[in-house]
Amino acid sequence: MAARGPAPGREELRATLRKSRSLFRVVLLFSVFANILVLTGPLFMLQVYDRVLSSRSEATLVALFALVAVLYAIMGVLDYARGRILGRVGARFQSMLDRRVFDALLRRSVDPNFRNRPATGLRDLESIQRLLSSPALFAFYDLPWTPLFLFAIFIFHPLLGWLAIAGGLVLIVATVLNQVLSKAPQRESMQASATAESFAESVRRDAEVVQSLGMRGAVLGRWRQQRDMALDTSIRAADVSGTFSTFSKTWRFFLQSGMLALAAYLVLQGELSPGAMIAGSVLLGRALAPVEQAIAQWSLVQRARQGWVSLTQLLEATPEEEEKTELPRPRAMLDVAGLTVIPPGEKIPTLKAVSFRVGPGMALGVIGQSASGKSTLARAITGIWPAFQGKVRLDGASLEQFSSETLGQHIGYLPQDVSLFDASVADNIARLSANPDPAQIVEAAKKAGAHEMILKLPDGYDTRIQSGGSRLSGGQRQRLGLARALYGAPVLLVLDEPNANLDSEGSNALNSAIEGMKAAGGSVIIMAHRPAAITQCELLMVMENGSVKDFGKRDDVLRNNVKNYEQVAGKPTPAKRVAQAQPSQPPKVAPSPQSSARIGQIAPVKPSGTEQGT
Repeated sequence: MAARGPAPGREELRATLRKSRSLFRVVLLFSVFANILVLTGPLFMLQVYDRVLSSRSEATLVALFALVAVLYAIMGVLDYARGRILGRVGARFQSMLDRRVFDALLRRSVDPNFRNRPATGLRDLESIQRLLSSPALFAFYDLPWTPLFLFAIFIFHPLLGWLAIAGGLVLIVATVLNQVLSKAPQRESMQASATAESFAESVRRDAEVVQSLGMRGAVLGRWRQQRDMALDTSIRAADVSGTFSTFSKTWRFFLQSGMLALAAYLVLQGELSPGAMIAGSVLLGRALAPVEQAIAQWSLVQRARQGWVSLTQLLEATPEEEEKTELPRPRAMLDVAGLTVIPPGEKIPTLKAVSFRVGPGMALGVIGQSASGKSTLARAITGIWPAFQGKVRLDGASLEQFSSETLGQHIGYLPQDVSLFDASVADNIARLSANPDPAQIVEAAKKAGAHEMILKLPDGYDTRIQSGGSRLSGGQRQRLGLARALYGAPVLLVLDEPNANLDSEGSNALNSAIEGMKAAGGSVIIMAHRPAAITQCELLMVMENGSVKDFGKRDDVLRNNVKNYEQVAGKPTPAKRVAQAQPSQPPKVAPSPQSSARIGQIAPVKPSGTEQGT
């Protein structure tokens, strides 16, 4: 069996780190000289105690002190330089992966299962960046020098060396126990904090609902439970790490005193000089410093390790989008053949073997009861959800042949729930483009019938929208969403419940936009419940349980499936025709196309004694 290679996500992270190899080598070189210069202190102690005090030479003391000052200055510069370099390594790592991780989060958020989980990708990336920029990484470079310092202590006296090794082994055991015992509390703490933060953000977005329904007490209670759980797990994790950090610090101080006591005994026995006694104690502290530093920074290390694992999983599940050959602007010819769609994270298809064709200058209405597959079809046509079987083709090319950016330029999409971004009205219409075309922005707004509405806003097109457009009415948001879908003159327009929040003026503007789209040679697909939404459609498709129940010309499909067909189609009813023939009597008004009745609730034709609605 062939050996498994590294996981793609892990290899991607490692490849990003490898791009800073030259900087890591510079830090390694600086660490070599910085650790050699650490010997300055012990050697100075040896010279002062064994040479200066015995010779009582002030000139020797001054010369030694001047040399020590220069060496410590160099060591300080090297420490400062390697700290700054590692800081830039961390910043570079985050900068190189920021776009990739954010793009992966956006693409994964299409998955309903992933959308309901806390998205920690950017925080995971920041945790790795903080580790790379922190002093904790110095321990990695300084730890290999610990044997050298222990060897120097052995040179002074073997007993001092063995004492140093025993003390170091105790700290190593403490480090391992810290890693084992703090791993689970750290993971639970991060998960609980992310869950509480996600819940708080969702409540903040729906603050009006919470306020209007008197849910503040219940929401605060539930948030408090999650917050208390996060605090509890955080305290437990801090207790574990703090226990070992305190132990290591206390043990090192005790060990240095024990080293000094043993060295003093050896001095009294004439086996060690006073200078070696002080130098051995200093060297011991420097030899154990990296271990103590690693224990003190272990929570940061654990968080970075969890972030590395989470990022690996995210990047493996969402590989980079392959570059596609740029195709010419397609014609508005949509061909759906045998389309079966299974929503991400599920096993049962919600769309089954759907086939139809829409040509330029035509509009297709898709009707059906709730959960019949209309929104799934919209997501499949726009490329949000992939096809499990079958193909969706635009001018002969399958959607997979277009990059997501290019496909978005050719297909305008208006979802049921219109979300606006924290930006100006113009920026929202221009899809947050870095270089928007003002003429196209105004043109799209006019096509959507939103131009006059926008001019009445406080700053017109420059009005700032915040919190998803909460200060705008549902109809205003829907018209801005329609303008955004029309920006850039797409060839295909997909509208999911486009008149759900529109008044009569908005419905008229929607119909005008659809007419303009068809007149320009584009095609339109409308997922609808209300009759007013399909008045501009030449074709109609009835869906039931994810399958096509009927498809054809609008009037024929309505006649076959809906009892009150004339009302839905906007045609005069028999009662209205009688009223028109007898002007002396008060006319009976037929329901307008803008009626709020839903197609799924209209009484259907009775086949074989039963009623089956669309």
